[in-house]
Amino acid sequence: MSDSLSRAELNRRKLAHAQVSPRGALEHLSQRELTLLESRGAGGLHPLFRKCALAVLASGIEIDDAKLLFDTFSDFEIRIDREPFGVRLEVWNAPATAFVDGRMIEGVREHLFSVLRDIVYVATEVEAGRLELSTPAAITDAVFSILRNGRIFDARSPTNLVVCWGGHSISREEYVYTKRVGYELGLRGLDVATGCGPGAMKGPMKGAAIGHAKQRLTSGRYVGITEPGIIAAEPPNPIVNKLVILPDIEKRLEAFVRVGHGFVIFPGGVGTTEEILYLLGILLEPDNEDQPMPVIFTGPQSARSYFERIDRFIGTTLGSEALRRYRIIYDDAEAVARALVDGVEDVRTHRSRTDDAFAYNWRLRIPEGFQRPFEPTHEAMAALELRLDQPVHERAVNLRRAFSGLVAGNVKDSGIRAVEEHGPFRLRADRALMNAIEELLSSFAAEQRMKLEGEYRACYVIDERSS
Repeated sequence: MSDSLSRAELNRRKLAHAQVSPRGALEHLSQRELTLLESRGAGGLHPLFRKCALAVLASGIEIDDAKLLFDTFSDFEIRIDREPFGVRLEVWNAPATAFVDGRMIEGVREHLFSVLRDIVYVATEVEAGRLELSTPAAITDAVFSILRNGRIFDARSPTNLVVCWGGHSISREEYVYTKRVGYELGLRGLDVATGCGPGAMKGPMKGAAIGHAKQRLTSGRYVGITEPGIIAAEPPNPIVNKLVILPDIEKRLEAFVRVGHGFVIFPGGVGTTEEILYLLGILLEPDNEDQPMPVIFTGPQSARSYFERIDRFIGTTLGSEALRRYRIIYDDAEAVARALVDGVEDVRTHRSRTDDAFAYNWRLRIPEGFQRPFEPTHEAMAALELRLDQPVHERAVNLRRAFSGLVAGNVKDSGIRAVEEHGPFRLRADRALMNAIEELLSSFAAEQRMKLEGEYRACYVIDERSS
């Protein structure tokens, strides 16, 4: 579908005006919080809140182009009104998919107020000096505080959260398989966390919800973890019942590895590769050698060539030790779930033995290079050191940053605009890394893993770095 057709269709799906009030959370805001949320100037929160609110309200629209979404809904507006009973939100020209007969869908309402909660919390806590981000330990504390404020932790089921990663642009067969895996996880009482968007982020949650229902488990957690830069390209899917918005991609990724008790990785594109590089880079850290962490790569038989390429890419870029940190299981959802049950039990035993928290992995060491925000400008992307003679942990950090920049150029509003203005990002790598990256990215484009709709135009160029 072309951009013009997409824009016309989206314009037909607008609701002129609606009002919505919170229910059960954040009914009241302080004068300072209201001032911040209303301010459109420097330090004001209104532009950020408006963008995130629009992204949440776009749930159900099959689009992964944040620039197209923001441009089409440029007349969207949201305002906070103080009422005698608390606060109320008014929206104009919002996506009609968020409403039924003029009333906002309850799950969308919850997500909207989760956005409000997290934006207000981070801004006011940082301003008050209670969220301090200058050291690695402080960043880890801040991630914990944001997750706790979002009520992610559940003491009744302390070690049962499986993180599922995978692409938003996947085949129908792959999507159905993600639901099968989620179903088997749900039957075994495991909860699911994902990036909260469509595709491989929605499928496991839908499957787990059915598995939980069959077991009469009414407190299943379907945790969506996102950040402002990606939320418009991956709006929260309707199954998410615990949504939290971290300030940036680095803190989002740290949240996943701190709260997850096991990982399932489905087929995906550059975003999934970024996540793989982050996870394996951390597990390769010598201080984490004794950390049990079940990691399963899985998909239907039709995804075999995809995982063979991923496996080859990991072997080339991170080495043989990285290959030992995961298993690949094809077309066997039950085997995946059983492996996770066994692996989660190992995690539980290790946490008990080391006196670490069940809900949040404090002992996991995350190198500072993985924690510091990376802004993918053209200059920053070109300056990345991508060489096989680097120490593996440095190479993993820079490869993760490179793929993070490609995600931005593919689907994030700021990245798409930067590529339109200045041309594609330019990466420089030694020959072996250049060939490995190019082979992987070319296969993603050929298999339509880069974009949901339309022709993919590469946002990158890779050159060989001279020695």
